[in-house]
Amino acid sequence: MHQITVGELVIDVARKDIKNLHLAVYPPDGRVRIATPLHLDDEAVRLFAISKLAWIKKHQANFETQERQSPREFVSGESHYFQGKRYLLNVIYYQGTPKVEIRNTTYIDLYVKPGSNEAQRQQVMMSWYRQQLKQDTPSLIAKWQQNMGVQVEDWGIKLMKTKWGTCNIQAKRIWLNLELAKKDKHCLEYVVVHEMVHLLERHHGDRFVALMNKFMPNWKFYKDELNRSPLGSY
Repeated sequence: MHQITVGELVIDVARKDIKNLHLAVYPPDGRVRIATPLHLDDEAVRLFAISKLAWIKKHQANFETQERQSPREFVSGESHYFQGKRYLLNVIYYQGTPKVEIRNTTYIDLYVKPGSNEAQRQQVMMSWYRQQLKQDTPSLIAKWQQNMGVQVEDWGIKLMKTKWGTCNIQAKRIWLNLELAKKDKHCLEYVVVHEMVHLLERHHGDRFVALMNKFMPNWKFYKDELNRSPLGSY
């Protein structure tokens, strides 16, 4: 992958064995990427980008105005999100094993050892978020394997800056963004379905859209909701 510039806009260009150009603008900072057929040169890609400048700038502006969480210090009184809901963090220092509990649909109680620093408190929270996704994801994969007639051989969770999920088609492995633990459950399901559809169609073309419409008719609503929700800052 290399880059071209259009004015002040820097665009990532990926050449692939595809028939059509594909343009995408990614959160959180509006990174622009164009996937192009192998036979098109940079000038053709640049002209295509120029023709789409209004669309690109519109989506970048949406990301710039999107609500973001301020940097977290993992101290009592902060707002933290779980499954689309906002909670107040309550840090409790004790000698037992670190843990996280939801209390009264209002508070997230974070139990840590006395003297724990910010990085240690964050690690306990991240481990808890990861565990919640590990509990929720298998049933979704099983459900959609049956509905789609595909097989996911492996899946995992990792923190990603620009994507909610990825799919390795050859290995039939999907990855989910750890940040999805903070989003509503149907947003998680949308990402699972999106990545599993890639096992039927590699590219984001008309066939991919048709398959998404078939399996999850409201997928565009969930996609928009996901991209409107507060972005993490860590």
